[in-house]
Amino acid sequence: MSQSETKVITIFFRIAIYCNFIFLQNIKTSEIVKQLVAEENAGELQKCFGSRMEFGTAGLRAAMGAGISRMNDLTIIQTTQGFCRYLEKNFSDLKKRGVVIGFDARAHPSSGSSSKRFARLAATTFISQGIPVYLFSNITPTPFVPYTITHLKLSAGIMITASHNPKQDNGYKVYWENGAQIASPHDKGISQTIEENQEPWPQGWDDSLIDSSLLLHDPYVTINKDYFKDIQKHCFHRNINKETKLKFVHTSVHGVGHEFVQSAFKAFDFKPPLAVAEQKDPDPEFPTVKYPNPEEGKGVLTLSFALAEKEGAGIILANDPDADRLLVAEKQESGEWKVFSGNELGALLGWWIFTCWKNQNQDPTAIKDVYMLSSTVSSKILRAIALKEGFHFEETLTGFKWMGNRAKQLMDQEKTVLFAFEEAIGYMCSPVVLDKDGVSAAVITAEMSSWLATKNLSLSQQLKAVYDESILPLSTSLWH
Repeated sequence: MSQSETKVITIFFRIAIYCNFIFLQNIKTSEIVKQLVAEENAGELQKCFGSRMEFGTAGLRAAMGAGISRMNDLTIIQTTQGFCRYLEKNFSDLKKRGVVIGFDARAHPSSGSSSKRFARLAATTFISQGIPVYLFSNITPTPFVPYTITHLKLSAGIMITASHNPKQDNGYKVYWENGAQIASPHDKGISQTIEENQEPWPQGWDDSLIDSSLLLHDPYVTINKDYFKDIQKHCFHRNINKETKLKFVHTSVHGVGHEFVQSAFKAFDFKPPLAVAEQKDPDPEFPTVKYPNPEEGKGVLTLSFALAEKEGAGIILANDPDADRLLVAEKQESGEWKVFSGNELGALLGWWIFTCWKNQNQDPTAIKDVYMLSSTVSSKILRAIALKEGFHFEETLTGFKWMGNRAKQLMDQEKTVLFAFEEAIGYMCSPVVLDKDGVSAAVITAEMSSWLATKNLSLSQQLKAVYDESILPLSTSLWH
């Protein structure tokens, strides 16, 4: 072994031994480090301790496991301590308003990590500083966190999720008081305060302390009731929904979406969608798919296709594991299935949501305050529809953090933001959530499909009409 190699190993052994002392709070993580040291596994030690995770506008996302480059009890505590101090600098009323914390169903048994464990540690950090925490008592879709912030007028929110990443990953997603994902310079400010608050605060590891705290609140029941009441504002064809002959298959891909999409269908007076039994319950192993990402297309929908064929269903709705994205497939007359791209469903939802708004607003001057948004990597179809219909379209940089923050700015100017989307199957169909929301998108897609069926039209046929009408001015549009 060369002198340089020996030096590298020595350095990482020192880091590992130091961090191992801290990780004694978590026996499983501690054992991982001890084993790496015993094996003199310099390569893996470097991966674990070579560099700290970088906090950005998307928060954190990394594999769960030991080390400062991984998601674990220590890095969650350090991150939350920094975030807490940053919020204290920015909100004089933080101890009055508080924060919300949600989590998905991810878990990593070998390191003792789970989204629920991380959420409780984050709550412990805030409560130890006298800050109220609205901690969901059970798994929730990611959109419930931004909804809760604005609905309860909180200072900020955290969602513990890695969305559709591989099973070993987890993440720490942060929202500001406006209900949108943080944008710069907040990321840099939070990153700095994380660096300044590395040593765990007293009692920071003991999440059992929060259970008896008067600062701990559970918003689960209230938010479930209020969210579904709010999205009913986008239900315009309740009688059609009740009577539709269309059958829908839904898969939550082993994530959190099942219960919430069932509730959304009930709120819109639909019969329950047919659930893919093998995938409806949360399972951090994601056993039936290679990757739990609906963007993979047909590979994720194998079981959904089988159920749809068996039950005679014509529409498949697939959420990613944290239910903020939606993939849609439709059976064609040929018997083949068409899986809609994010741009295609964005075109359909944009058309539908504007159509519904137009039918509800007969004042021709109202359109001057109507906006739709999409990101620069997405289709320009909304721009074409806007030019034809007379409403405003704006394009933002890539990511819902830009669309959510811009939507809030427009709403503060008393503008009406109807819809925003990104080609990565993310849709904001209601301004009550200033982020992508796969739950509301699923039920609104179902209503659109059911209405089209009364006109003997499929989603595919209507998509062609949307493209044709957006390019060629027609004297009569399909919705008149």
